[in-house]
Amino acid sequence: MEKGNKKIIRAWTFYDWANSIYPLVISTTIFPIFYETVTHDIGTGENHDMVMFFGVSIKNTVLYSYVIAASFVVVSLLSPILSGIADYAGSKKSFLRFFCYLGALATASLYFFDVNRLELSMVSIFIASIGFWNSLVFYNAYLPEIAEPKDHDKISARGFAMGYFGSSIMLVALLYLMGAVGGGEPLISAKFAFVVAGIWWIGFSHITYAYIPSTKTGHKVTKQIMGNGFKELKKVWEVIKQNTQLKRYLYSFFMFSMGVQTIMLMAVLFAKKEVFQGDDNTAGLIIAVLIIQFVAILGAYVFSFLSNKIGNIKTLMIALIVWVLACLYAYFFVYSPTPFYILAGIVGFVMGGTQSLGRSTYSKFLPETTDTASFFSFYDITEKIGIIIGMVIFGFVESSSGDMRKSILALVVFFVLGIVLLFWVPKSKAKEIQ
Repeated sequence: MEKGNKKIIRAWTFYDWANSIYPLVISTTIFPIFYETVTHDIGTGENHDMVMFFGVSIKNTVLYSYVIAASFVVVSLLSPILSGIADYAGSKKSFLRFFCYLGALATASLYFFDVNRLELSMVSIFIASIGFWNSLVFYNAYLPEIAEPKDHDKISARGFAMGYFGSSIMLVALLYLMGAVGGGEPLISAKFAFVVAGIWWIGFSHITYAYIPSTKTGHKVTKQIMGNGFKELKKVWEVIKQNTQLKRYLYSFFMFSMGVQTIMLMAVLFAKKEVFQGDDNTAGLIIAVLIIQFVAILGAYVFSFLSNKIGNIKTLMIALIVWVLACLYAYFFVYSPTPFYILAGIVGFVMGGTQSLGRSTYSKFLPETTDTASFFSFYDITEKIGIIIGMVIFGFVESSSGDMRKSILALVVFFVLGIVLLFWVPKSKAKEIQ
């Protein structure tokens, strides 16, 4: 595959533009606010936020964290099977398209969310999560195939910046449109936003499909090949074990991704419960998310620039130290909107850089190979297992303590371990990737 083709690279980054509507609208803004609103007062008294799920009484936010964690279990099981097929049959593009459609249609189906049929309604968020995260396995696998290692940081940052910018534009447009539909009923307007988000995701993804090359090999997929995915992961692990830098980096990535992704998935629910309690006006939450989005664009480029000066590993260490300080600040000081807006700015700035460098650093450490889907499947599974653990711990701490703030404090441990493990990455290789 030709590396450095500007048209292909531009088309590749457009999938970030297309799919970033899911993490913004569904994971971090409109759906979490909608979900907390419709499930907040089902119970009575101190148990006002308890819901019934298959006959079990559970806190609404704890249920949400567990459902998302369950979706990542499925993603972790599917990724090795599908990535093995993708490498053997050259079907990365087909799988990217399939999971894009699956996630987008499930997102649109949230229009039918009904708290009285909560079990069925949560299926949509479960499937949307599977579609989004599985599509990223095949999307990320294209990066080392379309660009030289020296360009990975810059292109990865460009993709994230495109995603943040495009989804922010769409969020502003959605907020305007939501005021014009639904007859003044915010919940109906929110459901309209879910449909538009699904259409956006599918629509703009076709720019990517039009230009990224198909890598079909002509090999037939058999039952044996379908079972080879886990064998391929074992082979990947054997290769990784021989690459000390890659292996030790993955240990650190496993830890800090627990914290980063859990915060991204639970931040708005934290704000809704702990900062904007009883406030039906969600404008403050939307403002905070927009701050995060636009500051994240700057953060992605600043951290890319910094990595070229001092290296990826040192830059990631700086980012993780900021994450630790952000968690401590949230626990001790964020009780009102103004401190929360400050926190949003900090999180946004460091979030863009951490995500972008996390992906590009891994791609730089990879050996020369055509089995990029298998290697990125391993990367994806590492991240997803981390998210599963992070979300379960977050939900467990809140459930057992009754205080979501303690869940935020618990995430500090993951970031500290990530920093310690980055020190373990050999300095010789860290210098090579400056």
